[in-house]
Amino acid sequence: MSSQGEKAGVYPFTKGIYEEMYRSRKWTMRQYAGFSSAKDSNARYRYLLGQGTTGLSVAFDLPTQIGYDSDDPIAEGEIGKVGVPIDTLADMEVLFHGIPLDKVSTSMTINSTAIILLAMYQVVAEKQGVSSQQLRGTIQNDVLKEYIARGTYIFPPQASLRLITDVFSYCDEHIPNWNTISISGYHIREAGSTAAQELAFTFANGIAYVEAAIAAGLDVDKFGARLSFFWNAHNDLMEEVAKFRASRRIWAKIMKERFGATNPKAMMCRFHTQTGGSTLTAQQIDNNVVRVTIQALAAVLGGTQSLHTNSRDEALALPTEASARLALRTQQVIGYESGITNYVDPLAGSEVIETLTDGLEAEVFKYLNKVDELGGAVKAIELGYFQNEIGKSAYQYQQDIERGERIVVGQNKFSEEEEIQPEILKLAAKAAQGQLEDLQSVKATRDNNAVQKSLTDLKSAAQQSDTNLYPYILFAVREYASVGEISNTLRSVFGEYQG
Repeated sequence: MSSQGEKAGVYPFTKGIYEEMYRSRKWTMRQYAGFSSAKDSNARYRYLLGQGTTGLSVAFDLPTQIGYDSDDPIAEGEIGKVGVPIDTLADMEVLFHGIPLDKVSTSMTINSTAIILLAMYQVVAEKQGVSSQQLRGTIQNDVLKEYIARGTYIFPPQASLRLITDVFSYCDEHIPNWNTISISGYHIREAGSTAAQELAFTFANGIAYVEAAIAAGLDVDKFGARLSFFWNAHNDLMEEVAKFRASRRIWAKIMKERFGATNPKAMMCRFHTQTGGSTLTAQQIDNNVVRVTIQALAAVLGGTQSLHTNSRDEALALPTEASARLALRTQQVIGYESGITNYVDPLAGSEVIETLTDGLEAEVFKYLNKVDELGGAVKAIELGYFQNEIGKSAYQYQQDIERGERIVVGQNKFSEEEEIQPEILKLAAKAAQGQLEDLQSVKATRDNNAVQKSLTDLKSAAQQSDTNLYPYILFAVREYASVGEISNTLRSVFGEYQG
């Protein structure tokens, strides 16, 4: 099925979700960052905004992602290491200090505790005098892929789906411009999937979320318009462009033909792209600049709505300020100097691109039919289907590298005996201790009776299957209840998933 004759901005959106695409507005240049402490991360955000970033993207540390406070013994050694630690609303206030939340779009890569972090963001905005109606951004909020590829889950799947649909419902009424989920293929690809598997398994999860939302009584034409996706960009330029084009057509068909959506916005596959972290090498790190440029070019040629470009040193450590700036400049050169933003779907009509697009679409629907036969995404996760398929692809990919059938420049070919060791970012050793002291101070000065009441009310609400938990979590957040306290309250009702 060639896209010849189709137009951008109309079903099935193969050529783009907007008629003019980048002619009228460039993609959001959204650089992902977060480390050490809320204060340090705030400084990096303000620096990036000053350098021309048009959207923020928050990385959280591992304890925050899995619902533990920094003073929990399980958090020792992980505080602030892979992202910013957020224990209470006080940390969130520091994180966004001096950043007007009515002026920026913020993406938060958070899943199991997404409902808590969004509530914190909302309260920070209120304290700035910004209404929730003005907030723009995205929470990842995609827990199903955690069971498949990433592992930062807390609760069993059905409880997780409840929290996700509670966010859908609350935002529909109170935070209408917020993207309530970013259904992620990125981590599926990082785990070793093929391009087709990245699309297929992500869309299988997307189908499960839509089904859960419909079962909760939500209108597909309303909540469907706030769904978004998150794709990886790898090195095969033509395949990646075709993948992005195919993703729009596939999701449009799913929403229209499977779920009966009539609102064109509910059929649009709007997506953020991040260049492939797993493609970066610790050897000859300057080569990573070239890889990231190719991947970013694929994302732009494929019509992404926002983009993060990885830094050259990320195979070694969190990026330095200079590396992060160069990564941002890569986007800016493509956006302002390459000329490709003057064209809508510039590779449309290419025999290679059209054939690859059609082939990926057919392969994806073949996988989706298999998932349906297994009983849907949740059942496929429980059976280990996704995990096994990804494992086989990852093994084959690594075997190809080790046999020299797949060349990785500077790693298995064109290597050097001695390399100059680059300067890498070193986190402040005292940052974790400072985080613990700040948390102790909050717990000592807040109204602990009010905190306890908010948690008791949340527990009672969680025991009622038809109660939206967002307002209860919002109340607890306002009282400076911590991420760990709220998560433990929900654990006491839902239990923990043992994968």
